Amino acid sequence: MLLPRSAPTSTFREHEAMNIPASGQTRFSVGKYEVIAQPMPHSAHMLLYSIFRDGKRIGAMASFPSESDCRFLENPPAVPPLKVLRLTNRPGRPKKPAA
Repeated sequence: MLLPRSAPTSTFREHEAMNIPASGQTRFSVGKYEVIAQPMPHSAHMLLYSIFRDGKRIGAMASFPSESDCRFLENPPAVPPLKVLRLTNRPGRPKKPAA
């Protein structure tokens, strides 16, 4: 004997309405820098902190920036040139002295 099908208990549209709400933009200052925190795409809890100085964007971070982080983004330290691996890496036993 066949029983009649029951109606589905939930529909697709109900599941769409159950998304986690994302927070809006937040604007604040850290020293002389202006920071705008906005939610990252496809993330409910993580924020992207965009850092501005005099209206010009100098960088962005995923963690809460301190004033020293902002200074580092504005004026990063010089990076020394790379050393050639052939001159610095000498594996193996030492050579015997020439006789």
